[in-house]
Amino acid sequence: MKEQQIKIIQIIHIALTLGVTIAYFFLSDLTSFNDLFILPEIDLNSIYIAITPISAYILSNIIFKSMLRKFDKKLRIEANLGAYQTASLIRWVILEGAAFFIIISKPEFILFGAMLIIYLALLRPSERTIAQDLKDRTE
Repeated sequence: MKEQQIKIIQIIHIALTLGVTIAYFFLSDLTSFNDLFILPEIDLNSIYIAITPISAYILSNIIFKSMLRKFDKKLRIEANLGAYQTASLIRWVILEGAAFFIIISKPEFILFGAMLIIYLALLRPSERTIAQDLKDRTE
């Protein structure tokens, strides 16, 4: 694979992850690290916040995998890197948007947003993961 294209995808991923992490740092009202793990009471008015991370995870993976299935299987992996970058970007933006939604609408649910940020960070693209995703695109 072209090292230049992989570096571009990695830089975009790092920028999105760091951007939402820095936003959480400034928008949250944590007095200590232990405040992160305090779960507020979930009632009918805030159930949508509890559902948001799960929905974002499922939606981002469904869209990502459906976009991968549309790739031309006859082309080499390098030829599909641009489309892979687009699919990955959509996946990451859904997760980032959900994290921003949580911190802006109900800052006391910061743990749910932090879980999304951790998952986003774990989606770091590498040559191996890109090749594996493109190889498994028929599943």
